[in-house]
Amino acid sequence: MPKKSQEILDKINLKFNVYLLVIILLCILICMYDKRFIVPSIILCALLLGYAIWSNDKRKLEIVNHIQEVTTDMNVANRNNLINSPIPLLLIETDGNIIWKSKSFIHIFKDVDVATSLNPILKEIKLNIEKEYEQTGQEFDRNNYLTKQFNIEDKFYKIYCGVSKSKKKDKRKQREYQLTMYFIDDTKYNDLFDLYNSSKLCIGIAMIDNYEEVMQRAMPEERAELVTSVERMIMDWARETGGLIVKTERDRFLYIFEQQYLVGIEKEKVSVLDKVKSMNENSDIKVTLSIAISNEGNSNFEKYKSALAAMDIVLGRGGDQAVIRKDGKYKFYGGNTIEVEKRTKVKARTVAGSIANLIKESDNVFIMGHNHIDIDAIGSGLGMYRLAKTLEKEAYIVSEPKGKSLGKFLNSFSENPDYEGVIISEEEAEEMIQPNTLLIVVDTHKENYVEFPELLQKIERRIVIDHHRKAPEAITDALVSFHEVYASSAAELVTEIIQYAADDVKLTLLEAESLYGGIMVDTKDFTFKTGVRTFEAAAYLRKFGVDIIRVKKWFQADLESYNVIAEIVKSVEIINDTIAIAVYDNVEDENANLICAKAADELLTISDITASFVLGKIGEKVFISGRSIGDINVQIILEKLGGGGHITLAGAQLEGFSLEDAKSELMIRINEYFTEME
Repeated sequence: MPKKSQEILDKINLKFNVYLLVIILLCILICMYDKRFIVPSIILCALLLGYAIWSNDKRKLEIVNHIQEVTTDMNVANRNNLINSPIPLLLIETDGNIIWKSKSFIHIFKDVDVATSLNPILKEIKLNIEKEYEQTGQEFDRNNYLTKQFNIEDKFYKIYCGVSKSKKKDKRKQREYQLTMYFIDDTKYNDLFDLYNSSKLCIGIAMIDNYEEVMQRAMPEERAELVTSVERMIMDWARETGGLIVKTERDRFLYIFEQQYLVGIEKEKVSVLDKVKSMNENSDIKVTLSIAISNEGNSNFEKYKSALAAMDIVLGRGGDQAVIRKDGKYKFYGGNTIEVEKRTKVKARTVAGSIANLIKESDNVFIMGHNHIDIDAIGSGLGMYRLAKTLEKEAYIVSEPKGKSLGKFLNSFSENPDYEGVIISEEEAEEMIQPNTLLIVVDTHKENYVEFPELLQKIERRIVIDHHRKAPEAITDALVSFHEVYASSAAELVTEIIQYAADDVKLTLLEAESLYGGIMVDTKDFTFKTGVRTFEAAAYLRKFGVDIIRVKKWFQADLESYNVIAEIVKSVEIINDTIAIAVYDNVEDENANLICAKAADELLTISDITASFVLGKIGEKVFISGRSIGDINVQIILEKLGGGGHITLAGAQLEGFSLEDAKSELMIRINEYFTEME
């Protein structure tokens, strides 16, 4: 008998038994007063007891029959409701075994292999249930429902899953689970949500990179026509997306359009860049654009600010390219033009004055470069050290320099007693941090590429001096950022700062030679990325008695290293007819990064080689050195691997990769580069 039925019957019997007990007690009292009533009382009690037993059995049978009838009616109603439910229902086990389907489910999913389609969801649910049990020691509460998204063809369903244990166990003797799945058609909501998202506004900024140069070089009668042609191309491009474009300055435009057109803009790789660049192919005057687009922000003003920040990155990478800020990431298009020097001495003078004032206001000054510090970083650091000392401030270089690339220079440095205690460790620097400590970062602008990232976070007052193409991971909130992608080296920028920051800066011979060495190494002996300002900086340093021969001796390769480089060159693999890839597989060489860089340089001296990549490994990191003569942008290729640099010189570091895996990944990125260039 059902438990509920028994409870009802027990309550009825209890009342009847109370009445029977009262009658028996009354009979006993009567018999005590008159013994003649004993026999009649016994007969009466026996009759009443027999009647009670008979009526109890009869009542019990009636109640059970009534409850069974009600239960049967309810089961039939529930079963009919489940079978004919307008909501698709499915009973399925987590191993994919289907127990039952409702009529609406069969009708809607008649052409679908349900078990296969739901298999990823079933595995995820089982994994989550087991994971929760391992963490809490409790089974999943069957009163709770799991919610999952299920897409099939052009329909979107939200699945509510009730979970219960199944008696079945899999081969590993782990319990399977039975799921009751309710499929709610969410297609209209998803379509409405997609429509809402696609109608959101994107904010873009377009800028003519070399407007001033065009105005200076073009004939007076050509200027208006040239600018009008560029503006027409920009307007036509914007019109294709139904967007609104407004000229805000003589060389700048504000572009507003709906997000639904962003996919097309990406697919065409911001085609207006190439259209404008090819406008005057037969002319010496080349017009280029920089474009920044963003869809990130809760308001249009926030999107505009995001686009402005993206434009700073574009210009910091040399212009002639577009960047789209989307889903927390930057995606770049273009950027295949070698930077043309367009710095002004006015800016250098202004920045130098600001840096000098910040140094004067500081309690002490720390100077830091990038990890695996090179001569450009250490030379720039020594230049800023001398400036701070000239301004009578306590200054230190925070670094742990090592490796063959700086071996001979470090010998000269350590032999000079004037520099005792100038280079300190991170721990020593942390002990000397004061409220107004100033940190000057040289030869890098990336937060994750400085030599000591934790120290960077502990000092709020920062100055950044760098010449590499700007990356999204740039150091933010710098008091001054002297970031000139057109400069040959950080040493060139520091030399300019020294010239304008103070009149009485007297560089020592070692400081002048280290700065000169930074310029010489980054320009490959003044053959790559040199401009007028590069030679002016070199001429200024020569005034302090720089011995070029001594500087060159610092970086001469020994015979053993030269033989290693020759072996690397000998093992080179040529892909795409003109790209050389080589691997240095001596993982025990602590100077693998230097060997790779020199081997990449050496490969470019071979005819028909337009780009070279050499891979080496130190510890868990794979180093990639990329070089180019300008036809191929190695910076874009290595940026895909988390690296950076310039069109002709770039590098990357991969952690957790074997040399073979890193090489395969590099070749994938090279193929992507050529696909994007088509």
